[in-house]
Amino acid sequence: MIKVAKKITQLCVLVSTTSLIGCGGSVETKTDPSNFEPEKPVSNWEMVWYDEFDASSIDSQKWTHEVNCQGGGNAEKQCYTESSENSFLSDGKLIIKALPAEEGAELPYTSARIVSRHKGDFKYGRFEISAKLPSGQGSWPAFWMMPTDSIYGGWPKSGEIDIMEAVNIGVVDDEGNIENNVHGTLHYGKEWPNNAHTGKAYSFPDGVNPSEGFHTYAVEWQEGEIRWYVDDYLYATQRKSVVRKNSKDQAVGLAHRGWFTENFDNVTGELTTYWDNAPFDQEFFMILNLAVGGNWPENVNNLGIDAEAFANGQTFEIDYVRVYQCNLNPDTGKGCETVRGGYDSLDDALVEGAAPIPSPPSTGIAQNLTIFAGNFNANWPAWDCCGGSVPAIVEDAEQGDVVEFIVGAAPTVNGFVTRDEFIEDPDGKATPFDASPMIENGTITFDMKIVSMPNDASAAWLFKVESSGGSTAAEVSLLDNVEGVVPVAGQWQTYTFSLQALADAGLDLSAIDVVMIFPAWGAGDGAVYRVNNLMIGDDSAVSPKLVIFEDEENTSWPAWDCCGGTFPTTEIDDESHGAVTEFMIGATPTVMGFTTREEFITDPEAKTSPFDATGILANGVIQFEMKVVALPNDASAPWIFKVEADNAATAVELDISESVEGLAPTEGQWQTYTFKLSDLANAGLDASAIDVLMIFPAWGAGDGAIYRIDNVKIYDPLAVDSFAGHVLFDDQPKEQWSIWDCCGGSTPTIENDDTEHGLTAEFVIGSTPTVMGILADDDVYLDASNLLSGGIVQFEMKVVTAPNDASAPWLFKIESGDATGAVELNLTDSQEGVAPVTGQWQTYTYSLQALFDAGLDISQIDVLMFFPAWGSGDGAVYRIDNVVIKTP
Repeated sequence: MIKVAKKITQLCVLVSTTSLIGCGGSVETKTDPSNFEPEKPVSNWEMVWYDEFDASSIDSQKWTHEVNCQGGGNAEKQCYTESSENSFLSDGKLIIKALPAEEGAELPYTSARIVSRHKGDFKYGRFEISAKLPSGQGSWPAFWMMPTDSIYGGWPKSGEIDIMEAVNIGVVDDEGNIENNVHGTLHYGKEWPNNAHTGKAYSFPDGVNPSEGFHTYAVEWQEGEIRWYVDDYLYATQRKSVVRKNSKDQAVGLAHRGWFTENFDNVTGELTTYWDNAPFDQEFFMILNLAVGGNWPENVNNLGIDAEAFANGQTFEIDYVRVYQCNLNPDTGKGCETVRGGYDSLDDALVEGAAPIPSPPSTGIAQNLTIFAGNFNANWPAWDCCGGSVPAIVEDAEQGDVVEFIVGAAPTVNGFVTRDEFIEDPDGKATPFDASPMIENGTITFDMKIVSMPNDASAAWLFKVESSGGSTAAEVSLLDNVEGVVPVAGQWQTYTFSLQALADAGLDLSAIDVVMIFPAWGAGDGAVYRVNNLMIGDDSAVSPKLVIFEDEENTSWPAWDCCGGTFPTTEIDDESHGAVTEFMIGATPTVMGFTTREEFITDPEAKTSPFDATGILANGVIQFEMKVVALPNDASAPWIFKVEADNAATAVELDISESVEGLAPTEGQWQTYTFKLSDLANAGLDASAIDVLMIFPAWGAGDGAIYRIDNVKIYDPLAVDSFAGHVLFDDQPKEQWSIWDCCGGSTPTIENDDTEHGLTAEFVIGSTPTVMGILADDDVYLDASNLLSGGIVQFEMKVVTAPNDASAPWLFKIESGDATGAVELNLTDSQEGVAPVTGQWQTYTYSLQALFDAGLDISQIDVLMFFPAWGSGDGAVYRIDNVVIKTP
């Protein structure tokens, strides 16, 4: 039962023509009870609490009435009473009845809400009711649970379990669709309004209406997992998050993204994210209630409240409430699971949670940071320390979207900050920046235009950087910039400051968390100024790369025969490959490859050197070429690629055909095999300490095989000199480009997605028709003429939520020369020919030559758009990544 209105308004007003999108956020209805074959160890469930409602009155030893007119925190329209008109027992059933209130009452309806707090409180178990639901527009029955003691903090930090909720049951829309969904949801995470909730809907099969008969609704709750059932069909599973750590015991991602909580660390006092059983590891109590109206039911289906439906009252009938304990292990609740195939699959019942994905730890490698370039970085909001203003994005005639700061009479400083207490974006996270690897050549640079000087025109302008919560800082005059420019009103100017100079002034570069630009304290009244392109970076930053074999052996990574007793050799192959490594397998089972473990290094000058690939996890690959000289005697033997890390603490083994190219080895032919680091990490590899690569026919099946390997490397293809093209978006838009909503009034954001994609551009479309994409600044054009021969435009897209009109076509449009040339195509016109699938990243590729032939001036490209057709995108939420114009 949602407790606060704000998130309902945002997330629950999206309505499908066939089903509700409910309080669980991205709730998807996938119900197929025909596959249900439960294995229910009934004998191990022990009933420990129940109410069959066979008495003459509601049992006060089990239930307490809540009496209030607070609207449930959701703007509901009922007062809860303890009147026997609103709740009573009849024919062995509990009746909760919502009725019209007397004229002049505080709210227009009355109803009841009963709770078991301090009378029935439990940690783990099976919680079940048999109930017949009310119907009508505005009805909202619920069976749910709240923590007895909120030890993790106020709602929803201590959690909420919604076992069953439904709104507007039986309502028929204009197209004849009948509402018959029930919903199971968890609430958890950060303090409201930055809370999270995730769940799933169940649609009764064959048009069954849950207001016309009794059905059982239940959850089975055990340590780290909660499962939802309707009539014993398991339709949803939610779990705690599982953190993936590297060889240094640092969090690098999530093996499963589930729930989380946020609380203050007992030792440091810092606000900390916990990916464990909390908050669903404490006692909860049960709640039964029938609400009327509120933000959810009134904003979906036929909208509002149907007074006629409540004229004679609506009833929520409960036959029984039963609580079971798993007597195999009461402390964890495990051992009595009622499960079916698919209950633990994200393609079926398993629900992905909303836990924040841990930021990868510092690699010691220089990596650039964009704090602001046309849009806000959710982790680095613009900030007015003490003046009470709200820095905002405004449109500048020269630079497009920029951030504007205003100083009034109150003394203040302005800038950008990445400390928890100042981050309001629910997807933002404090991320102090480690600039220490770039101290030698790194800089902080930004563009600034003073719109209005302070009233005291002689006021000094200052630049200040802090780190580690203000424990170190460097404050310098703005005049100390590398360019030597003096601030001038009405003119954009670039300011650059050396990281070395800031370090010399006392700044600890390893945890930068505030960057400030401001007139001196107390002297800024009247100042208005704009900032853009604020970055910390090093133009000479080098992407991590490991070459294991390319024409000659890397003696720290020798070729290796694990168990067959052979010695791989260096041989001369064809003109294009030259020296290569050759492996031969005999009768003894073995695996072969390259290793950097000390016991296998024979060169006295070499040393063990596990490779840390975390710095290139988003786009990096392991790649090699292979030619089979002679197939194994068993020609059907599968070929395997295996990679290990941290002395085999983690490993991933794949069929070689699972490479990006999808090729099986062909005798006598060189073939390239590429494996994405992100896929390997998602499969469990610790990318921080890679120390073995193996390429071999399956164990025991390789006898007779001879094969050659060349060009073995781990690298980022987008970071090497051979990359020919333009990256328009990868974590951030290209400089002088921005993510853009043409006409809908929204501000697209940068959101963290999965391990492979990292930061992506997210677009949200409302009721106003619009197009969205990536836009160049005024008078900025991209010339792709040199890429025309074989060149492509390519991007990746994931639809988070489909438009309300699910049939809406998705389009790609590219313009040039300030819209003097344009080509618009369906996404299915891409080389892949795929239509968007909700929840799935897909790649779309278009030939530059085809775009040129269709009339596009590829020498002046300035807009790329990705969007549902004009006027049909309402409700769409989607993400874009890796937008490139390049040679394949």
